Order: sequence, then C-alpha cells, then structure tokens
Amino acid sequence: MIGQLFEGVPARALVLGGLLLGVLVAAPFLVNDYLLTVLIIILYYAYTGQAWNIMMGFAGQLSLGHALYVGLGAYTTAALYVHFGVSPWIGILAAIPIAIIGGAIIGFLAFRFRVGGVYFAILTIAFAEFARVGFDHFSWVGGSSGFFLPVANYSVSDLWNLRGKPMMFYYLILTMTVGAFVICRLLLTGRIGYFWLAIREDEEAARAIGIDTFRYKMFAVILSAGMTSLAGVFFAFFYNNLFPEQVFHISRSIELILAPIIGGIGTLFGPVLGAFLLTGLSESMHAILYKFGVDIPGVKQVFYGLCLLFVVIVLPHGVWPWVARVLGIRERRS
Repeated sequence: MIGQLFEGVPARALVLGGLLLGVLVAAPFLVNDYLLTVLIIILYYAYTGQAWNIMMGFAGQLSLGHALYVGLGAYTTAALYVHFGVSPWIGILAAIPIAIIGGAIIGFLAFRFRVGGVYFAILTIAFAEFARVGFDHFSWVGGSSGFFLPVANYSVSDLWNLRGKPMMFYYLILTMTVGAFVICRLLLTGRIGYFWLAIREDEEAARAIGIDTFRYKMFAVILSAGMTSLAGVFFAFFYNNLFPEQVFHISRSIELILAPIIGGIGTLFGPVLGAFLLTGLSESMHAILYKFGVDIPGVKQVFYGLCLLFVVIVLPHGVWPWVARVLGIRERRS
C-alpha cells in the first residue's frame, strides 16, 4: 500500500509535498489566531473538495447538492451531543450511515433509471432542498430558529467532545485532509480508480467491456457522502450553531465545489490548491477592504464568480495542471 501511494510520483513532487506538509504542521506556532482560523477554513474546503472530487472528478457524476451530507453529519452528531451527551466520535457512527443511506437513495434512483448529467445534478439539489425544508420545521433540532451547541471553553482542549482551542480543530482538519488525499491517491491508482475513469470518459463503452457501472458509481456516491458527512461533524463543533438555511442551501453546495473546480477537477492536488487560492485571496481582499473601512455586501461571492470566470476562460482544466507544469511536476490527471 505504501508503495502504491508513492508509485510514479516524481522526487521533486515528494520534496515539495513534504515541505508543504511540514509548514502546515508547524503553522499554529507561526501565525496568530486569525490566520489560524483562515487556515482551518482553507483545509475544510480542501477536504470537502476532495470528497466531492471522488464523485465528479473521478467517477464523472455531477453533484450540486453536497450540502445535504454536510447537514446530515452536522445535525446528527450535534443532536446526539446536545440531547444525550454523546461524544461526536461516537456520533459519527450514526452520522456516516445516515449520510450513506441518503447518498444510496439518490444513487439508486438515478443510476437504476439511467439518470445522469444535468438531471442527476438537479436530483441532488432537490434532495438537499427537501432536507432544508424538513429541518426548517424540525423543532427537535431547533427548526428555523437554529440549533446551538454549548459554548466551548477555549482555555482547555477536550478532544473527546471536540471542545477547545482552535489549534485542536486545526490539527483535526489537517489530519482529515491528509487522510482524504491518501484515500484518493490509493483509489485512483488502483483498480477502482481505472473503472471510475472508464465510466467517466464513456459509460456505455465501460459497460460494454464488462464493468459494473451501477456498482462502481454507487460506491463513488456512498464514499463521497460518507466523507462529506465527516466535514459536517467538524462544521457543527467548530462553529457551534446550525441553521437549515445556512447548512443545506444550494449556495453552501456551490462553495464546497469551487475549490476543485478552480484547482482542477479530477486532479489529486487541485482541491487543495483551489482552497488555498479562493479562501486565501478572498480573506486578503476582505482584510484590505476592512482596513480602509469599506464594507460591500456580497463582495466575496463576486470575487468567487470572477475567479471562476477567469479559470473557465484562461485555465479550463484548473490551476493545478498549469502549476504542475511550471514546477516540473507531472501529476497524472485523471
């Protein structure tokens, strides 16, 4: 497995990757609390981008409703913690299966009846909207008034209950992001990865040569849903509040997929680079505007739109393939 992880990776890529990981590990000791929070947000979007990339970038199934899985993971663990005192580490044993069931229902309905492309994307939006409306009227988890977790004591870190300092959350999301990267790398270089790529490029041809397209598309959806639900758990305990309009809204789903689109769909490092570029640049712009006393509503969304427009026109395959060429790194683009 270790050999498969590093097989075919250029030495320069290993060195640069090791340096980046070293900087990220040391970052909490080098930056202030504000920048640490920005790094947490960056890694959060890098993680969710990798989870979405499995479904779209590798298997070719466009989802525009991934906020559904974030919300299911967030609300499940938060409700168990608030009402029954269940640790989120135990709560994920319920959150992941619930998200997987949700993904399996969507996948079964779509793939059994040969629904794909934009129609599959619309189906994912519909389920996320169903969840938004349902949780909006679900009083047990606060409904439209919101669901709030107890305020954390930031003087200490309680890893078991995910209560504590930003540094704890930083290393948690860093571990999740590295873990997701490793999973994606192993899958992409294995048999399943080749089946996914065959399905993405030409599903009919893949079916003709004997690939069980239904099975492998379902696996992509289920794996992506389960991984994304973990991001929901992190979201709930990091922000301490949940609102259906905030968690399940389509704008949340769009935010989750911007990083891999900007960085490069179907690439391993694209979601990470995209998250650093989008969040880093938008926060820098916000800080500059704040310094001059300028407050423009919706400026972040406008910035995201301009970035997306630039990439679509100038770098249609994403920023990472271009960066890889400049650095002399040849990452196989799936």
